[in-house]
Amino acid sequence: MDTIALIIAVVLFIAGIVGTVLPVLPGVILIYAGMLVYGFMTGFATLNAYFFILQALVVILLFFVDYFASAIGTKRFGGSKQAAWGAVIGTILGLIVLGPLGIILGPFLGAIAAELIRGTELKKTIRIGLGTLLGVLGGTAVKIGAEIIMIVYFFVRIY
Repeated sequence: MDTIALIIAVVLFIAGIVGTVLPVLPGVILIYAGMLVYGFMTGFATLNAYFFILQALVVILLFFVDYFASAIGTKRFGGSKQAAWGAVIGTILGLIVLGPLGIILGPFLGAIAAELIRGTELKKTIRIGLGTLLGVLGGTAVKIGAEIIMIVYFFVRIY
């Protein structure tokens, strides 16, 4: 049973990492689900409540990274507070309207729209939008790093 549980967990881990890079799947949720499935299937023999609480805190942290990485990129490239909020709102609306593609285009378009409404010149607005994209990509890199640490910690605990 342990081997089957481990295979299922690893499949979910791989799907989670892929989902982080290609935002079609809920990446970190799949990774956490893999750990839960393993825990249930093995009777929680090697994974205790402390492990799952710690991992859940990382999951929550990574949700914040999704929303604020684009805002941070916006600010670093000269965007206003309104552009940072436009990026956050664009992320949410982008996911609703454009699906997975919205995680990339939403923040970019949200920051640009906010700056255009403020009357910022087009050249600077595009630069701010590109900063937003870099924030999104940086956030993705942070998420992948944290997810790899989660997975490594999982294997350290079970072996």
